[in-house]
Amino acid sequence: MTKLGENTIGACGLPPFFEVANPSEMGISAPENRKGDALRTFIHSLSGFQKEALVTSARTGATWRLVSDEGAYLNGHDAAPCPLAFLTTGMISSYMNEILALARKQNVEIRKLKLIQDNYYTMKGSMLKRTMIGGAEPVELTVEIDCGLDDGELGTFLANAIHASPLNGLMREQLDSLFKLSKNGQELPTARVAEMKAPLLRNPVELVDTVAAKFSDLTLLESVGPTPKKDVAKGTSESGSSLASEQDRRLNIGAIATLREDGIKEIQQMTYSPYGTNFCLLSEEAPVNGGHGRAPDAYTYISAGIGFCFMTQFGRFVEILKLDLPKYQILQDTHFSLGGASGDTGKAGTADPVETHVYLETSEPDSMAQEMLDISEQTCFLHALCRSELKTRLRVKRA
Repeated sequence: MTKLGENTIGACGLPPFFEVANPSEMGISAPENRKGDALRTFIHSLSGFQKEALVTSARTGATWRLVSDEGAYLNGHDAAPCPLAFLTTGMISSYMNEILALARKQNVEIRKLKLIQDNYYTMKGSMLKRTMIGGAEPVELTVEIDCGLDDGELGTFLANAIHASPLNGLMREQLDSLFKLSKNGQELPTARVAEMKAPLLRNPVELVDTVAAKFSDLTLLESVGPTPKKDVAKGTSESGSSLASEQDRRLNIGAIATLREDGIKEIQQMTYSPYGTNFCLLSEEAPVNGGHGRAPDAYTYISAGIGFCFMTQFGRFVEILKLDLPKYQILQDTHFSLGGASGDTGKAGTADPVETHVYLETSEPDSMAQEMLDISEQTCFLHALCRSELKTRLRVKRA
């Protein structure tokens, strides 16, 4: 197997995740906060399928730097979690936030809590024929809990907590994402995807070289080892399998979340299909949301995951068709309500359509730049999640 690109993440000398110490000096700003929190995510390609993201929150004021890579299934270096791992991590973190917040509001004593989650996606069709499309399936969540509620009360309590998560807004509503497109510094109209009715924002790619890390004594990301083996219908494990020009496969990303004694959520992320590495990630909410902000919060992971997955689809398309795309970046805005319990709104969580500015450097014609965007949206698992109406299937297990 020939790995694509250099291992820039491993060679750069920076920790993979850190809070940015100088966001104001870099000129980083968040979008207008119109629902509860608004996040601006800038992502650029490093090498191969390795990517770097800077995620800024309007509510918390924090900016986090995160990186993503792919495993052998995309001939990657496996130096960081895959894009789908970030969405799963943010989702399970958000669910735990709402369960704990609702318990405090209703004076429910939780003596033990562990969440086990499985996200499923599909990829079907031919890239050469432009029929390949990514899909998202319902989420499976198992809650292992020890508390004083009886079975009926507990089922209602947990269902209310899940609906309170802002992920409810992305999954339960059919949201078509919005885009702006730039090729070699010049704005282009979009072709098939919906175009945003707003000006194209400036590409901040020159800012990434000035980023500085805020000191932390926590290890925010750690490679644990190979993911435990699991049979997944239409699952794949072969090297390079995700680069096949024709596909009919099913993906399964899992996570297990527990609460440490210091209040930080520890999340074990598993890549069951395509088969990959088990990473341990930490998550904590910012002080304005009741935490200490020592690790990336749920919204940060969710926003980064959507952007990382979308960026991977550009890389897959141009690699399979051998097109010219040496540099590409996105600037993505996500808007979420506060949590129904954690934000004290008493309502189900909501979200707006994802808004993404795409910057391509390519010698390909304008029509191909437009097609790169169309196919990347069409094959992106997480834009599929946004445009699909999905439910979280809940299973309760007494701990």
